[in-house]
Amino acid sequence: MNDPKIRALMYQFAVLGTLGLLGYYLFINTVENLSRQSIATGFRFLNKEASFEVGESLIAYSAADTYLRALLVGALNTLKVAFVGIVLTVILGTFIGIARLSKNWLVSKIAAVYIEVMQDIPILLQLFFWYSLFYEVLPPPREAIEPVSGLFMSNRGLVFTVPEWHPAYMYMAAAFIAGCFAVFFIRRWARERQDKTGKIFPVFSVSVWVVIGLPFFAWLFAGAPHKMSVPELVGFNFEGGLNVSPEFGALLLGLVIYTAAFVAEIVRAGIQAISKGQTEAAMAIGLKPGQVLGLVILPQALRVIIPPLTSQMLNLTKNSSLAVAIGFPDFVSVASTTINQTGQAIEGISLIMVVYLCFSLLTSLFMNWYNKKMALVER
Repeated sequence: MNDPKIRALMYQFAVLGTLGLLGYYLFINTVENLSRQSIATGFRFLNKEASFEVGESLIAYSAADTYLRALLVGALNTLKVAFVGIVLTVILGTFIGIARLSKNWLVSKIAAVYIEVMQDIPILLQLFFWYSLFYEVLPPPREAIEPVSGLFMSNRGLVFTVPEWHPAYMYMAAAFIAGCFAVFFIRRWARERQDKTGKIFPVFSVSVWVVIGLPFFAWLFAGAPHKMSVPELVGFNFEGGLNVSPEFGALLLGLVIYTAAFVAEIVRAGIQAISKGQTEAAMAIGLKPGQVLGLVILPQALRVIIPPLTSQMLNLTKNSSLAVAIGFPDFVSVASTTINQTGQAIEGISLIMVVYLCFSLLTSLFMNWYNKKMALVER
């Protein structure tokens, strides 16, 4: 007991043992109460027929499918919103953050107003605003607005022309992924070559040609399909094209516009954390303002930006659970319907917690890897 290390280990084991006993007591007490009230427990209900429809689905689904498949549909919908939302948020937030530091007074003030206003309005209110905009302001499908050819806006959502499905697009996707791997190895080879010989390889231009060229040649070899799926009004709704529902559109707009305001402040702070001497040195060797920002400032600012940016990505993913308020069938919405039908609230809530925990851990894992990749390596 006089050894501090042994004493510290004993205290930790004591705390873990206490927490374990408390968890065991709560578990046993819950099981006994549920059994006393004849409430079913366990996850056997996942294999039963769901008997309810889901408005949007990335995979085939019907009411005759199981609860497990319904929950999978909800999880994929959440992933879709989170992935698209994160990409758009980073782009918009970076643009607004850079605009906030613009020397143009009007641009800077517009960015500042955007940041202050959007940060101060709760996201749930923003979701209600965009949702009501779709249903109250936009006309019905027969009177749909067509701002450009092939794009229709109505209270049924946005419908626009897309290429008609063809197996060639699968080959293009495979070629694009192969191109990304090729670019990764080209960049590594170019870096090693430059370290050994001092010669600079045009990595950017070659990468662009590889990423665009491989899918293009795959498209040519597959017969160069070019048939388009054009939306047409049939009855009271559109058929063909790609439809973005009002619920998905409102959720995506609300999440992106709200979170981008916080990302903009992170980008602004990251840029301002870089010494002005870096900008002056870059300008002294003849770099243009755009080159200074892209080649000197942003690469260094990323080391400051990435950690808080990770938190905002996690916030966007978790805020997507508010989709239940506007009727978008995300995981929380599907799980809530499942709980109402089966009465197994503990299992349903546990599934929600586990799924969002997995989403958060995966996002953190990727961002931590990227942060480590961008960190300065001491020699």
